[in-house]
Amino acid sequence: MFVKFRTEGFNGYSVKWSPFFENKLAVASSSNFGLVGNGRLWLLGVGPEGIVAERVYDTQDGLFDIAWSEVNENQLVTSSGDGSIKLWDATLADFPIQNWQEHQREVFSVDWNLITKDIFSSGSWDHTVKIWNPQAPRSLQTYTEHTHCVYSTAWSPYNPTLLMSGSGDQTVKVWDIKSPRSVQTIRAHHNEVLSVDWNKYQDNMLVTGSVDRTVKVWDMRRPDREVVCLAGHEYAVRRVKCSPHRPNVVASAGYDMSVRFWDTAAPPGRNMMEVHDAHTEFVLGVDFNLYMEGQVATCAWDENLHVFMPPSLLRR
Repeated sequence: MFVKFRTEGFNGYSVKWSPFFENKLAVASSSNFGLVGNGRLWLLGVGPEGIVAERVYDTQDGLFDIAWSEVNENQLVTSSGDGSIKLWDATLADFPIQNWQEHQREVFSVDWNLITKDIFSSGSWDHTVKIWNPQAPRSLQTYTEHTHCVYSTAWSPYNPTLLMSGSGDQTVKVWDIKSPRSVQTIRAHHNEVLSVDWNKYQDNMLVTGSVDRTVKVWDMRRPDREVVCLAGHEYAVRRVKCSPHRPNVVASAGYDMSVRFWDTAAPPGRNMMEVHDAHTEFVLGVDFNLYMEGQVATCAWDENLHVFMPPSLLRR
């Protein structure tokens, strides 16, 4: 299976499968590669006939990331180039139901808490990480320890108060929202950290992707060096995602226009399982379908969304 959808006039930045429905997707996109101009949020249905747009919302500035609500199947948040975060409801036609404007620069990341389900995080080029409740008019907490852009935030799938962030200051910081300061700092790469994700099966394991072209696997109990370094991308790694179905499988998307699938448990040099190179521009988004094992969605600056099942992910 391989289907495409064109986000015409808009370059894809982030794609997320719904946590409630196996056939629903959201894509955050920007005109003019996010440099200037509007954004568009696409809510898509994936069916036997292909992919159809069920709702489209236009914004005044480019959209860089999205996160589905874990409480309400019709709601999701987007982060934008104008520093705003917006909450949308798919049952309403036009406007966001909430708009927060606290960040001073582009907001590159939003992530919804999988366990408590009533808070989400944001990471911004203003160097801060913020915690939000969709019902609250202002952020609940702001972390200011990073010394460069925050590109990525991710909540632990195990611990409801644990959050991590990846930054241009080359570090990953782990935060416990019960504490005012970070509880751990990992000097993860010798270049900017663009993406972070947690292993869904091992609570101390996390994955990072960097401008240094590598994907690294870390164990929080031994943070002095990575467990595995996965090399193969030719340019910066823009997004990493751990499989929700297999503990050793990681996907990475990069500026070399490829999506790569890795087996982190394979012998060194034989970790790469497969390369998806059907995009013709930077690939910025990748996500696994929670309900359909092996199904992946990717979005890129070529104005295309791909939904496919990589052969290497199909269980033999």
